[in-house]
Amino acid sequence: MADDALTFAFSPCPNDTFAFHALVHGLVPGVRVQPQLDDIEALNLRAERGEADITKVSMAAYGRVRQHYVLLRAGGAAGFGVGPIVVARTQRAVGGRVAIPGERTTAALLLRLLGRFETVPMRFDRIEDAVLSGDVDCGVLIHEGRFTYEARGLTLIADLGRVWETTHQCPLPLAPIAIRRDLADTWGPRVDAALRASVDYAFAQPEASAVYVAAHAQEMDPDVTRRHIALYVNDYTRALDTQAVYRLVQWAEAEGVFPAADPTLPLFLA
Repeated sequence: MADDALTFAFSPCPNDTFAFHALVHGLVPGVRVQPQLDDIEALNLRAERGEADITKVSMAAYGRVRQHYVLLRAGGAAGFGVGPIVVARTQRAVGGRVAIPGERTTAALLLRLLGRFETVPMRFDRIEDAVLSGDVDCGVLIHEGRFTYEARGLTLIADLGRVWETTHQCPLPLAPIAIRRDLADTWGPRVDAALRASVDYAFAQPEASAVYVAAHAQEMDPDVTRRHIALYVNDYTRALDTQAVYRLVQWAEAEGVFPAADPTLPLFLA
Protein backbone atom coordinates (compact mmCIF):
# COMPACT_ATOMS: atom_id res chain seq x y z
CA MET A 1 0.00 0.00 0.00
CA ALA A 2 1.32 3.45 -0.92
CA ASP A 3 2.66 5.64 1.86
CA ASP A 4 0.16 8.37 0.98
CA ALA A 5 -2.85 6.04 1.38
CA LEU A 6 -5.49 7.12 3.87
CA THR A 7 -6.90 4.56 6.28
CA PHE A 8 -10.57 3.93 5.53
CA ALA A 9 -12.65 2.05 8.11
CA PHE A 10 -15.98 0.59 7.06
CA SER A 11 -18.11 -2.49 7.71
CA PRO A 12 -17.85 -5.90 6.02
CA CYS A 13 -21.57 -5.76 5.19
CA PRO A 14 -22.53 -6.19 1.53
CA ASN A 15 -23.67 -2.61 1.04
CA ASP A 16 -20.26 -1.24 2.08
CA THR A 17 -18.10 -3.78 0.25
CA PHE A 18 -20.26 -3.31 -2.86
CA ALA A 19 -20.15 0.50 -2.72
CA PHE A 20 -16.46 0.83 -1.86
CA HIS A 21 -15.00 -2.02 -3.92
CA ALA A 22 -13.87 0.31 -6.71
CA LEU A 23 -12.23 2.77 -4.31
CA VAL A 24 -10.43 0.05 -2.36
CA HIS A 25 -9.13 -1.56 -5.55
CA GLY A 26 -7.91 1.65 -7.18
CA LEU A 27 -10.54 1.64 -9.91
CA VAL A 28 -11.49 5.29 -9.40
CA PRO A 29 -9.13 8.28 -9.26
CA GLY A 30 -8.50 10.85 -6.58
CA VAL A 31 -7.33 9.04 -3.47
CA ARG A 32 -5.76 5.76 -2.35
CA VAL A 33 -7.08 4.03 0.73
CA GLN A 34 -6.02 1.29 3.09
CA PRO A 35 -9.23 -0.57 4.06
CA GLN A 36 -9.94 -1.51 7.67
CA LEU A 37 -13.12 -3.58 8.01
CA ASP A 38 -14.95 -4.06 11.29
CA ASP A 39 -18.38 -4.28 12.91
CA ILE A 40 -20.18 -0.91 13.06
CA GLU A 41 -19.99 -0.63 16.85
CA ALA A 42 -16.26 -1.38 16.68
CA LEU A 43 -15.96 1.40 14.09
CA ASN A 44 -17.77 3.75 16.45
CA LEU A 45 -15.34 2.95 19.26
CA ARG A 46 -12.35 3.33 16.96
CA ALA A 47 -13.67 6.71 15.80
CA GLU A 48 -13.75 7.87 19.43
CA ARG A 49 -10.04 7.12 19.52
CA GLY A 50 -9.47 8.85 16.18
CA GLU A 51 -7.83 5.77 14.70
CA ALA A 52 -8.93 6.00 11.05
CA ASP A 53 -8.44 8.89 8.64
CA ILE A 54 -11.83 8.17 7.05
CA THR A 55 -14.51 6.15 8.77
CA LYS A 56 -18.08 5.03 8.61
CA VAL A 57 -19.78 6.02 11.85
CA SER A 58 -23.28 5.56 13.23
CA MET A 59 -25.23 8.80 13.29
CA ALA A 60 -25.96 8.07 16.94
CA ALA A 61 -22.22 7.95 17.67
CA TYR A 62 -21.29 11.08 15.76
CA GLY A 63 -21.95 13.37 18.72
CA ARG A 64 -19.05 11.68 20.52
CA VAL A 65 -16.57 12.29 17.67
CA ARG A 66 -17.77 15.55 16.11
CA GLN A 67 -14.80 17.44 17.50
CA HIS A 68 -12.42 15.27 15.47
CA TYR A 69 -14.44 14.28 12.38
CA VAL A 70 -16.53 16.14 9.80
CA LEU A 71 -19.17 14.44 7.68
CA LEU A 72 -18.90 13.80 3.95
CA ARG A 73 -21.95 13.68 1.69
CA ALA A 74 -21.11 10.52 -0.26
CA GLY A 75 -20.89 6.90 0.85
CA GLY A 76 -23.36 6.92 3.73
CA ALA A 77 -26.23 4.57 4.51
CA ALA A 78 -29.64 6.25 4.52
CA GLY A 79 -33.07 6.07 2.95
CA PHE A 80 -36.66 4.99 3.36
CA GLY A 81 -37.43 1.45 4.51
CA VAL A 82 -33.87 0.89 5.75
CA GLY A 83 -34.39 1.23 9.48
CA PRO A 84 -33.72 -1.30 12.23
CA ILE A 85 -36.49 -3.69 13.19
CA VAL A 86 -37.48 -5.18 16.53
CA VAL A 87 -38.27 -8.90 16.66
CA ALA A 88 -39.38 -11.45 19.25
CA ARG A 89 -40.24 -15.14 19.35
CA THR A 90 -43.97 -14.35 19.28
CA GLN A 91 -46.12 -11.27 18.79
CA ARG A 92 -45.84 -9.07 21.88
CA ALA A 93 -45.17 -5.50 22.96
CA VAL A 94 -41.58 -4.31 22.89
CA GLY A 95 -40.19 -4.71 26.39
CA GLY A 96 -38.27 -6.89 28.80
CA ARG A 97 -34.61 -7.37 27.96
CA VAL A 98 -33.96 -5.94 24.50
CA ALA A 99 -30.78 -6.85 22.61
CA ILE A 100 -29.19 -3.96 20.70
CA PRO A 101 -26.24 -4.03 18.27
CA GLY A 102 -24.16 -1.67 20.42
CA GLU A 103 -24.92 1.29 22.65
CA ARG A 104 -23.56 3.79 20.11
CA THR A 105 -25.53 2.54 17.13
CA THR A 106 -28.33 4.42 15.44
CA ALA A 107 -30.47 1.34 16.12
CA ALA A 108 -30.07 1.87 19.86
CA LEU A 109 -30.90 5.56 19.50
CA LEU A 110 -34.03 4.86 17.46
CA LEU A 111 -35.32 2.46 20.10
CA ARG A 112 -35.98 5.63 22.12
CA LEU A 113 -38.80 6.36 19.69
CA LEU A 114 -40.74 3.60 21.47
CA GLY A 115 -39.66 4.24 25.07
CA ARG A 116 -36.94 3.35 27.55
CA PHE A 117 -36.01 -0.30 27.95
CA GLU A 118 -33.47 -2.56 29.61
CA THR A 119 -30.97 -3.06 26.79
CA VAL A 120 -28.35 -5.75 26.27
CA PRO A 121 -25.56 -4.75 23.85
CA MET A 122 -24.06 -7.46 21.64
CA ARG A 123 -22.68 -7.95 18.15
CA PHE A 124 -25.40 -7.54 15.53
CA ASP A 125 -24.96 -11.09 14.21
CA ARG A 126 -25.64 -12.68 17.63
CA ILE A 127 -28.99 -11.03 18.28
CA GLU A 128 -31.23 -13.49 16.43
CA ASP A 129 -29.77 -16.42 18.37
CA ALA A 130 -30.13 -14.53 21.66
CA VAL A 131 -33.83 -13.96 21.01
CA LEU A 132 -34.40 -17.54 19.88
CA SER A 133 -32.66 -18.95 22.96
CA GLY A 134 -34.63 -16.74 25.35
CA ASP A 135 -31.53 -14.93 26.62
CA VAL A 136 -33.37 -11.72 25.70
CA ASP A 137 -37.04 -11.00 25.13
CA CYS A 138 -36.69 -8.85 22.02
CA GLY A 139 -33.91 -7.90 19.64
CA VAL A 140 -33.14 -4.94 17.41
CA LEU A 141 -31.88 -6.23 14.06
CA ILE A 142 -29.78 -4.40 11.49
CA HIS A 143 -27.99 -5.40 8.27
CA GLU A 144 -28.89 -8.90 7.04
CA GLY A 145 -31.22 -9.52 9.97
CA ARG A 146 -33.96 -7.63 8.15
CA PHE A 147 -33.97 -10.43 5.54
CA THR A 148 -33.36 -13.51 7.69
CA TYR A 149 -35.53 -13.18 10.80
CA GLU A 150 -38.66 -14.79 9.29
CA ALA A 151 -36.80 -17.87 8.06
CA ARG A 152 -35.43 -18.30 11.57
CA GLY A 153 -38.90 -18.24 13.10
CA LEU A 154 -38.88 -14.75 14.57
CA THR A 155 -41.75 -12.26 14.52
CA LEU A 156 -41.59 -8.59 13.57
CA ILE A 157 -43.02 -6.44 16.36
CA ALA A 158 -41.81 -2.95 15.37
CA ASP A 159 -40.12 -1.21 12.45
CA LEU A 160 -38.07 1.65 13.90
CA GLY A 161 -37.35 3.13 10.48
CA ARG A 162 -41.05 3.40 9.74
CA VAL A 163 -41.65 5.08 13.09
CA TRP A 164 -38.88 7.59 12.29
CA GLU A 165 -40.28 8.28 8.80
CA THR A 166 -43.81 8.76 10.13
CA THR A 167 -42.67 11.01 12.96
CA HIS A 168 -40.14 13.13 11.08
CA GLN A 169 -41.31 12.89 7.46
CA CYS A 170 -37.84 12.37 6.02
CA PRO A 171 -35.43 9.54 5.14
CA LEU A 172 -33.51 7.89 7.96
CA PRO A 173 -29.75 8.63 8.04
CA LEU A 174 -28.12 5.56 9.55
CA ALA A 175 -24.35 5.90 9.12
CA PRO A 176 -22.43 8.53 7.14
CA ILE A 177 -18.78 8.64 6.16
CA ALA A 178 -16.59 11.06 8.11
CA ILE A 179 -13.04 12.35 7.65
CA ARG A 180 -10.68 13.68 10.29
CA ARG A 181 -10.99 17.46 10.56
CA ASP A 182 -7.24 17.94 10.32
CA LEU A 183 -7.33 16.22 6.91
CA ALA A 184 -10.55 17.77 5.65
CA ASP A 185 -9.21 20.83 3.84
CA THR A 186 -6.57 18.87 1.93
CA TRP A 187 -8.32 15.56 1.35
CA GLY A 188 -12.03 16.08 2.01
CA PRO A 189 -13.22 17.12 -1.47
CA ARG A 190 -11.09 14.45 -3.13
CA VAL A 191 -12.34 11.73 -0.80
CA ASP A 192 -15.97 12.80 -1.25
CA ALA A 193 -15.57 12.72 -5.03
CA ALA A 194 -13.83 9.34 -4.93
CA LEU A 195 -16.57 7.84 -2.75
CA ARG A 196 -19.22 9.07 -5.17
CA ALA A 197 -17.24 7.72 -8.12
CA SER A 198 -16.95 4.35 -6.36
CA VAL A 199 -20.71 4.20 -5.84
CA ASP A 200 -21.29 5.13 -9.48
CA TYR A 201 -18.86 2.40 -10.56
CA ALA A 202 -20.77 -0.11 -8.42
CA PHE A 203 -24.08 0.88 -10.02
CA ALA A 204 -22.58 0.69 -13.52
CA GLN A 205 -20.75 -2.62 -13.00
CA PRO A 206 -22.59 -4.45 -10.21
CA GLU A 207 -20.90 -7.81 -10.83
CA ALA A 208 -17.37 -6.43 -10.50
CA SER A 209 -17.47 -6.57 -6.70
CA ALA A 210 -19.10 -10.01 -6.34
CA VAL A 211 -16.01 -11.86 -5.09
CA TYR A 212 -15.08 -9.05 -2.68
CA VAL A 213 -18.62 -8.85 -1.30
CA ALA A 214 -18.89 -12.63 -0.83
CA ALA A 215 -15.53 -12.80 0.91
CA HIS A 216 -16.76 -10.55 3.72
CA ALA A 217 -20.50 -11.27 3.96
CA GLN A 218 -21.89 -12.73 7.19
CA GLU A 219 -24.87 -14.20 5.36
CA MET A 220 -23.81 -16.26 2.34
CA ASP A 221 -27.24 -16.67 0.73
CA PRO A 222 -26.85 -14.84 -2.62
CA ASP A 223 -30.48 -13.70 -2.55
CA VAL A 224 -30.02 -12.13 0.88
CA THR A 225 -26.86 -10.39 -0.32
CA ARG A 226 -28.63 -9.08 -3.41
CA ARG A 227 -31.60 -7.77 -1.41
CA HIS A 228 -29.27 -6.22 1.16
CA ILE A 229 -27.37 -4.27 -1.48
CA ALA A 230 -30.53 -3.23 -3.31
CA LEU A 231 -32.01 -1.78 -0.13
CA TYR A 232 -29.03 -0.02 1.40
CA VAL A 233 -27.13 1.23 -1.66
CA ASN A 234 -29.33 3.90 -3.23
CA ASP A 235 -29.36 7.54 -4.31
CA TYR A 236 -28.66 8.61 -0.72
CA THR A 237 -25.39 6.65 -0.88
CA ARG A 238 -24.31 9.05 -3.63
CA ALA A 239 -25.40 12.09 -1.61
CA LEU A 240 -26.91 12.14 1.86
CA ASP A 241 -30.06 14.13 2.52
CA THR A 242 -28.37 16.78 4.67
CA GLN A 243 -31.64 18.05 6.11
CA ALA A 244 -32.46 14.54 7.38
CA VAL A 245 -29.04 14.43 9.07
CA TYR A 246 -29.64 17.81 10.73
CA ARG A 247 -33.06 16.62 11.89
CA LEU A 248 -31.64 13.49 13.50
CA VAL A 249 -28.87 15.50 15.17
CA GLN A 250 -31.41 17.97 16.59
CA TRP A 251 -33.54 15.10 17.88
CA ALA A 252 -30.49 13.39 19.42
CA GLU A 253 -29.55 16.66 21.12
CA ALA A 254 -33.08 16.94 22.51
CA GLU A 255 -32.83 13.34 23.75
CA GLY A 256 -29.57 14.17 25.54
CA VAL A 257 -27.59 11.73 23.40
CA PHE A 258 -25.63 14.43 21.57
CA PRO A 259 -23.95 17.33 23.34
CA ALA A 260 -25.19 20.73 22.24
CA ALA A 261 -23.72 21.62 18.87
CA ASP A 262 -20.57 23.73 18.78
CA PRO A 263 -21.26 26.43 16.14
CA THR A 264 -17.55 26.54 15.29
CA LEU A 265 -17.66 22.91 14.13
CA PRO A 266 -19.68 22.56 10.92
CA LEU A 267 -21.46 19.25 10.55
CA PHE A 268 -20.55 18.76 6.89
CA LEU A 269 -17.48 19.41 4.80
CA ALA A 270 -17.82 22.91 3.30
